[in-house]
Amino acid sequence: MGRSPTTLTKLKLGKLKVVRCQLLQRYEHQPFISCLAGLYGCQWKRYQRARAQPGECCCNRLECCSFGILILAFCLSLVFLYFWSEAQNDYNDFDWFNYESLGYWFPWSMVLLVVAAVLFTYVALLLVSRAYFYSLCILSLKAGLGIFTLVLALALTMVLSPWPWLSLVQRHLQIFSDPFYLPTLNDGINVCSWLSPMKSTRYKRLFVQCIRQSPSMFHVLIMGVYLMVLFTLYLVPLGMYSPCIKEEGTLGPAPALIGHRGAPMLAPENTRMSFAKAIEFGGEGLETDVTISYDGVPFLMHDRDLKRTTNVHEVFPNRTTELASMFTLGELEMLNAGEWFISGDPFGTKALLSVKDQRKAENQSIMNLSDFLNQAATHHRLVIFNLCRPPQDHPYRDSWISRTLEVISNESSIDPSLVLWLPNVERSLVQDLIPGMQHTSEEQAPVEELQKNHIVKLNLHYSQMSAKQVSKYAAANITTNLYVVSQPWLYSLAWCSGAHSVTTNAVHILKNLSQPLFLMTPHEYNLMWILTDVVSAFLILVVFVFHW
Repeated sequence: MGRSPTTLTKLKLGKLKVVRCQLLQRYEHQPFISCLAGLYGCQWKRYQRARAQPGECCCNRLECCSFGILILAFCLSLVFLYFWSEAQNDYNDFDWFNYESLGYWFPWSMVLLVVAAVLFTYVALLLVSRAYFYSLCILSLKAGLGIFTLVLALALTMVLSPWPWLSLVQRHLQIFSDPFYLPTLNDGINVCSWLSPMKSTRYKRLFVQCIRQSPSMFHVLIMGVYLMVLFTLYLVPLGMYSPCIKEEGTLGPAPALIGHRGAPMLAPENTRMSFAKAIEFGGEGLETDVTISYDGVPFLMHDRDLKRTTNVHEVFPNRTTELASMFTLGELEMLNAGEWFISGDPFGTKALLSVKDQRKAENQSIMNLSDFLNQAATHHRLVIFNLCRPPQDHPYRDSWISRTLEVISNESSIDPSLVLWLPNVERSLVQDLIPGMQHTSEEQAPVEELQKNHIVKLNLHYSQMSAKQVSKYAAANITTNLYVVSQPWLYSLAWCSGAHSVTTNAVHILKNLSQPLFLMTPHEYNLMWILTDVVSAFLILVVFVFHW
């Protein structure tokens, strides 16, 4: 049967449209759009991309869902990057935690930081290109859902990990939210209002026509969300609290600095050089960890074994996993306790050391408790140490406390008042044998209980920091030490909260702070808040008036 004239006419018109489309594809040169479409949407050919007419949606439901997942992935990757970049105070603890789990030392913290930065950068670029194409209504990117699912899984795994990031970020927000984050977020809102899809008269008319032809709930929802976020940011300061917003004259003295295993950023931890560096840079106390050797000599060692901080694999290759307390003092003195610091550079600070100091660090040895106490006594420094009980088959398993007390009283010249006694074992016996030591607890017990046990100082993790609690204990003559505080902003928060001392890896950095970061009076804070909101509202109004 022959075709009807009407059918032939439709076929001819259809062919003409195809030919016209091909001609336009040949002469419309869009290298930027073609590159981005190929990289992010695997659409390298022009005929794979279609131009939507004003008022029409350029994306199907699957693409809209993928765009929503992309936005969620962007938010989670941003949260992950923020959390981990602000967790620098705990990088060393995180690496040590992984060392305990995996059995070898590796800077996993820096690897995660790089991964977080790369992940956020890629998702941000993907989101920007996707938003650009979406706003111009000329392209539908078909990015697979697999990458978004992977990003979400990675971000959720990191954010919901058991590592105590939430407490660290909470402390960070306390000091930075008012003077820094509020203006930054408001500036971000201003930028978002400026980076609208109306960057030219042509696209402005297109956008306006889309809204007029299709006034849907989608546009209302976008505007509603924008205004809600904006007003929330404007009112957030009403619910903010920062200890560093204080009236003039109410700031207390700076917390004393106690070197965490000495100055581990400048020398191998728990060595004579490390403690000397801490004293040199103004540390008022020294912290360490004590283990009892097999022949009854207390020595300094943080880890349960000797793999990380000595060359035990070279001297005793068959005993690399053996507990440190199962070595005699003679065997311990055969080990080098400094080469690992120069070769591994755990804090990335080796470049700060002179050639002379690097050579000195390479030749450090394991230090015993009596030498440590004498070094502190010479410079009249406080000492605090954790005491590790020997294992079951150790000859000093039951006499570890008395052996340590014997070293303090008979084998060193330290004044007992300089010793912050931390082990919560046989306190009555300790008080009877060596009166005058400052008994320290790691538990926030009621004041009456602490006074009953003659506790004069609390040694708490920084996550337990509370200006109210510090003040309550101080009223009962119980001072507070916070550990481990190595970042200037966290030290500033401890200072404003009234802490009396902090244990730190960075004595050489914190000693240079003359006052807390972002210290301000309530009047200065209110003025900054109001001016920031007024300027932000004015700029946003100008942007919208300019566009419309």
